Amino acid sequence: MSDPRPARPGDYIVLLKPRVMSLVVFTALVGLLVAPVPMDPIRAVLSILCIALGGGASGALNMWWDADIDAKMRRTANRPIPAGRVAPREALVLGLVLSVLSVGVLSLVANPVAGGLLAFTIFFYVVIYSVLLKRATPQNIVIGGASGALPPMIGWACATGGISVDSLLMFALIFMWTPPHFWALALFVKSDYGRAGVPMLTETHGRPSTRRHILGYTLVLIPTSLALGLTSIGGPVYLAVAGVLNLRFLIGAWAVFRRTEDQAEADNQRAERRLFRLSLSYLFLHFCALLLEALLHAQGLSGW
Repeated sequence: MSDPRPARPGDYIVLLKPRVMSLVVFTALVGLLVAPVPMDPIRAVLSILCIALGGGASGALNMWWDADIDAKMRRTANRPIPAGRVAPREALVLGLVLSVLSVGVLSLVANPVAGGLLAFTIFFYVVIYSVLLKRATPQNIVIGGASGALPPMIGWACATGGISVDSLLMFALIFMWTPPHFWALALFVKSDYGRAGVPMLTETHGRPSTRRHILGYTLVLIPTSLALGLTSIGGPVYLAVAGVLNLRFLIGAWAVFRRTEDQAEADNQRAERRLFRLSLSYLFLHFCALLLEALLHAQGLSGW
């Protein structure tokens, strides 16, 4: 444990996992903006703020629960709780308060469907993923990825009050993207997971199996991505962007699949690191393409 210092405001912000929150906010905002029902700007801003707070609540509760394994991993040992700057009870209270506040306000500002989806997202991330799956099965990332895939559905529900094929396919895109994204990361931070006793696929089934799984999920991810382009929120621009991104992702996944462990060690996991970085832009650019299609639709310049 690091030498503790008094907690600062920044420590409480770290508890909310701002990097993860940024993805939550972005995908939720896209879900809201591409929905066919326009939303009052003030209600839309308040809705996104609630979704952000809900994502932060999940992060704080996750850090409270995982403080023991965070202390064993290099990349997480300096987080506020294992470093002794924030007491576990403080993180728990912060997470619970933000959970209740975000769900309650979103239900009032938007609608109960959106509020219910946000509540389910928090519950799934904290209870299903963090408590039940993360330390129990190498499928933790696969199943637990549902929580990170729900924000665009929440944004869509804020505007429409419901769920549709379009929002389900936005969910499916993130859900299928999550395993290869995190397994690529696990290939070059494997010692951290092993030291903490987290049953990541690299530890339980080995690195060659992980490489096969990355390629397998990529092959399912590609048609999921393209199917979204055939919905009312897709279009030729989205399909063109998705086509290029999927080709690059497939090439990257194939390169990772074909490598031997000696090759990977010799160049410090270069292909694995490249695929991980590509996975970040892959998701971001897909949702940017959806936004561009929405803008073009509004101008009557695109669409089916």
